[in-house]
Amino acid sequence: MSTFSTRVLTLTTGSSETVTDLTRACADFLTETAPAQDGLLNLFVPHATAGLAILETGAGSDTDLLTALHHLLPADDRWQHRHGSPGHGRDHVLPALVPPHATLPVLGGRLELGTWQSICLVDTNKDNPERQVRLTFLG
Repeated sequence: MSTFSTRVLTLTTGSSETVTDLTRACADFLTETAPAQDGLLNLFVPHATAGLAILETGAGSDTDLLTALHHLLPADDRWQHRHGSPGHGRDHVLPALVPPHATLPVLGGRLELGTWQSICLVDTNKDNPERQVRLTFLG
């Protein structure tokens, strides 16, 4: 018998670039919907200017990621996509580098992440402070 559960997280990321750790919210979702089950957790961000990354947080890697994105995608007037804040066109290129989806293994109702891995929403769009992330468990 297969299991399918889904939920939408609504987040306020504010008016600055952020890396938001979603790991606890994902674990809570699995505790409620998939106790002791094996399967896959899929995350999807239905936005053209945000993505998901699996990385270490709390030791500076989240800031390092934003710094790297600034070097790769400067917020200046080089972008053809020009509505919104200056340099906003770069936010529309972000999902090509930081994809809007991730699929992770779940064993016994728990995420199979490495010791230092966290699931993070990466949002460089200062014009849109409200974000959604769809969590889907398939077991």
